[in-house]
Amino acid sequence: MTIKDIARISGCSVSTISRVINDRPDVRPETKEHVLQIMREVGFVPNTNARQLKIQQSRSVVFVVKGTQNMFFADFLVHLQRVVGLYGYSGIVSYLDENANEMEAAEKILREIKPKGIVFLGGSVEHFRQSFDQITIPAVLATVVSEELSFPNLSMVGVDDHAAAYQAVTSLIALGHRQICVIGGPATSHPSRMRRLGAQQAMEDNGLAFDPRLYGLSNYNFESAYNTMNGLLARRAQFTAVFAMSDVIAIGVIRALASAGYKVPDDVSVIGFDGIPMSRFCVPALASMVQPTEEMATRCVELLIRQIEHGAPAQTVVLAPALQEGESVRPPRGAALV
Repeated sequence: MTIKDIARISGCSVSTISRVINDRPDVRPETKEHVLQIMREVGFVPNTNARQLKIQQSRSVVFVVKGTQNMFFADFLVHLQRVVGLYGYSGIVSYLDENANEMEAAEKILREIKPKGIVFLGGSVEHFRQSFDQITIPAVLATVVSEELSFPNLSMVGVDDHAAAYQAVTSLIALGHRQICVIGGPATSHPSRMRRLGAQQAMEDNGLAFDPRLYGLSNYNFESAYNTMNGLLARRAQFTAVFAMSDVIAIGVIRALASAGYKVPDDVSVIGFDGIPMSRFCVPALASMVQPTEEMATRCVELLIRQIEHGAPAQTVVLAPALQEGESVRPPRGAALV
């Protein structure tokens, strides 16, 4: 039994039946009672779940998360959901593998869900450059800011990854470290590339040569970082400090060092990136470049809602990270790790 059947039996139009079901005031009381009586007689129950889903979709935004084990994004999502709710929207989360194509996923989401907007947590600049013109709704790219991208419906919010990495490595050099290992993602990742270039620039500006043999390639998860550090130790790489491109990578590195019998920071100093809550509760507490997660999430939602509701132009917002000193760094003992 459908509302078309109720319309046929009652002699009313489908639109009138719909207004009765939705308790609209623009229906005469006698007509409303007539329709409700027929619905009771035939046992008709409106599909309120479908109607509610339609309402939710009309006020929904999608968060496309690149990487299923990225703890920084997990914290970011909590703030995004809270802020988007303040604006009366619902957030739908779609997780992707770290190496997935987020543009292909977004196009599928547009077909199936039809959200009002999209926030991308992480993404490939190359994927955006090639395919974002297929995305017609307002969008924000979070944690990635690139001059290569310029679309009228794409805002960007993030930190200056190059400057943040430069500050992190400079802080290690200021403590006296001269042999610094860098562990992070591939050059295809824009944040990873910028963080590597920032680290390299800090070394060069301080008269140090960047040694590519002290660069370890890792995904942004514990196990990958653990394995990468084990590989460096197996090659007997010489270093007194590690700059990890995320706190998750840093924690994996510390676990590998501990398993090999080294103490942090007595034998090796380690500094991370992101400032996830776990970083403050590690032993030792992790030194890190802290991204202002709550502020970033707020700015992402504000920009998105302005685009959705007021047709505002896309904007790029670059926020400043802060150095969390922690307990995982100290001056070197004067001898490299062998």
